[in-house]
Amino acid sequence: MENLLVADSVSKNFGKFKALNNVSISVPKGSIFGLLGPNGAGKTTFIRIINQITMPDTGSVMLDGEPLKSSHIEDIGYLPEERGLYKTMKVGEQALYLAQLKGLSKSEARTRLKYWFDKLEIGDWWNRKIQELSKGQAQKIQFIVTVLHKPKLLIFDEPFSGFDPINANLIKDEILQLRNEGATVIFSTHRMESVEELCDHIALIHKSNKVLDGKLIDIKRQYKTNTFEVGLQTSDVDELTQDLKSKFEVLPATFKNLHDDIKLNIRLKPEESSNDLLRYLTGRSEVHHFVEVIPSANEIFIQTVSNN
Repeated sequence: MENLLVADSVSKNFGKFKALNNVSISVPKGSIFGLLGPNGAGKTTFIRIINQITMPDTGSVMLDGEPLKSSHIEDIGYLPEERGLYKTMKVGEQALYLAQLKGLSKSEARTRLKYWFDKLEIGDWWNRKIQELSKGQAQKIQFIVTVLHKPKLLIFDEPFSGFDPINANLIKDEILQLRNEGATVIFSTHRMESVEELCDHIALIHKSNKVLDGKLIDIKRQYKTNTFEVGLQTSDVDELTQDLKSKFEVLPATFKNLHDDIKLNIRLKPEESSNDLLRYLTGRSEVHHFVEVIPSANEIFIQTVSNN
């Protein structure tokens, strides 16, 4: 897959503090790429380097096959975690100003703003001041001015902050639509459920180092443990439980399900198959629940950070 952004061996120091240590990340075109890490890991520094707010001490960044340069600012849309709207300016006036900074003419900016204001049903906000809006309302304006110039690369840092569930879902759908229309997205968040819903690829930065990256589905395969949740009904709970423990590695289970006498996690050996386990269970009980345990992005995040 062709990459839109390639960072090669990027390092950045602030005095004696190393913010990034030889980090290499490739972001495929047309993907939503999750940039993850604990607070202070180096994510914001990496994003600022892409936006040319700061420069790397060593290493290089390529955008669409070219070394990163000042003219690329028109190819990037950045929604920072710390919002940057001028509170006393009117919404429409500010949106026009920011759009023109990204290279749009005033007339083209008006046309595109009308499209987005109508789409998000905020047309009557044009003459309101930012300070009159709620945090979520101001976030909608910031989202619009981020995507308005149709950049190749969109960088969203905690884009759902301030949104209620309905509006968070609305913006999530818009991000997916932008990806479907050809945009490439770098998505930085601590909300792992959003990573599950949106991201094709992820990279995890911890203590200034990249400690994990790849396709999310491949990473999940690497972290799975051949464990299955089972929910069973039987006339003799104790006998079946003891029998299962004698044949398999049995672990506690906390999933929710109806009408089960037994809820267990059963971990199989590499030579054992799920079909073997299911045949055994159906011969001894009524099986209501049988699901492979796939590690969540949150579990992978915690496990990787804890081990590094």
